Amino acid sequence: MLRNALGKTFRFVGYTVQYGCIAHCAFEYLGGIVVCSGPSMEPTIQNSDIVFSETLSRHFYCIRKGDIVIVKSPNDPKSNICKRVIGLEGDKVCTSNPSDFLKSHSYVPKGHVWLEGDNLRNSTDSRCYGPVPYGLIRGRICFKIWPLNDFGFLRASPNGHRFLDD
Repeated sequence: MLRNALGKTFRFVGYTVQYGCIAHCAFEYLGGIVVCSGPSMEPTIQNSDIVFSETLSRHFYCIRKGDIVIVKSPNDPKSNICKRVIGLEGDKVCTSNPSDFLKSHSYVPKGHVWLEGDNLRNSTDSRCYGPVPYGLIRGRICFKIWPLNDFGFLRASPNGHRFLDD
């Protein structure tokens, strides 16, 4: 009787560990569902929108300008932020705010990306904390899941003019 109960318990623990490992690998290497909060990505992503974030692009260094990414916050490592990639290493980027009369530019250093929110007037981004190390990128947002009337791939940046090509 005791042997039978112990056998069932060990089988249950074994299956739980196996499925936990499978779930961890799926979320770490394939992607997951993310709830976005805050106004910095409006109008592309609204507060409380639910999106799917894939992580393969991060592992294979396939992040491009214009992609929306989930990143560990440079200011608070316990939280994630959602921003658009404006520049990759070596790119020239505008580091000033849209309202500034004199525009300043800089180059993105090796191993970093330049991130900005689509809502430039209400976003804490690389204009505040500088270039972000590529290693802080957690995933790339593929499409919006919720609300259902906005389901699908994300629209282009309303600030496309900020992508400078030399």
